[in-house]
Amino acid sequence: MKQIVLLFVVVTLISCGMEKSNEKKSNHSKRYDIGFSNLSKIDGNAGEKVINSLNDISPDLGKYIIEYAFGDVYSRQDLDIKSKEIAVVACLTAMGNAKLQLKVHINAALNTGCSIAEVHEVILQMSAYSGFPSAINAMVAFKEVLTERREEGMFDEEGRIESAEIPDNKSRFEVGAEQLRKLKSDQVEVLEETFADISSDLAKYVVEYGFADISSRPALNLRYREIATIAALTSLGTASSQLKFHIMAGMNIGITKDEIAEIMILMSVYSGFPSAINGTMVLKEVLKNKS
Repeated sequence: MKQIVLLFVVVTLISCGMEKSNEKKSNHSKRYDIGFSNLSKIDGNAGEKVINSLNDISPDLGKYIIEYAFGDVYSRQDLDIKSKEIAVVACLTAMGNAKLQLKVHINAALNTGCSIAEVHEVILQMSAYSGFPSAINAMVAFKEVLTERREEGMFDEEGRIESAEIPDNKSRFEVGAEQLRKLKSDQVEVLEETFADISSDLAKYVVEYGFADISSRPALNLRYREIATIAALTSLGTASSQLKFHIMAGMNIGITKDEIAEIMILMSVYSGFPSAINGTMVLKEVLKNKS
């Protein structure tokens, strides 16, 4: 009899414990559960460590990151996950003040299909849009991530890191001009005319460095380069005319309106709603002028 009573007590305690556990789980919203699942798939342990680090100071911040960033935004389907992570690595590199988050998203980019060469190219490209210091700092973070992943037994697809090929019969300016004309046929002439009376060398360097040395490098295709550039310029918030050009250029090479709108929504997570709103208004202006 005593054994039966004891068994009943044990079963009751276990049952109560399970009910409390289920009750605790139910305190999380469906958005939270979806977000945490997305976070785990994309960022693995790197993202979870960031969330856990907030528990003793602002657990609500961690909750909002999971619910909004990874529940609401990362569940959206208009932009594929590899493109999203390329956009985020570009954005965080350009802003230059979020090393911890940049390392998380470098991990995420490698986890979601980017080769080492592709991530390298996204960071290198930012030297043309946010300057060499931001690219140097991000490249150091990238090196740390690769070291950490290799120590954990993770060996990523290498890809091939190669410089742009400049044929013997062409100058860097000519190669850069060809690349720039893929985005907009008359943009070289627009640049030269704009800066002719104030800084013709600036136009020359834009073409030679931005489009011959950087954009012509083969490891990252033009679609991903424009996604990275649109994200970076949106997050910087200081270059609306350049953003307008690259939105038009992106659409000229096949990036859709919905994909660009999705980049803006994604930037609301990483550079804030003002930058996302301003970027969306630039997109709206481009679409109005195209119609």
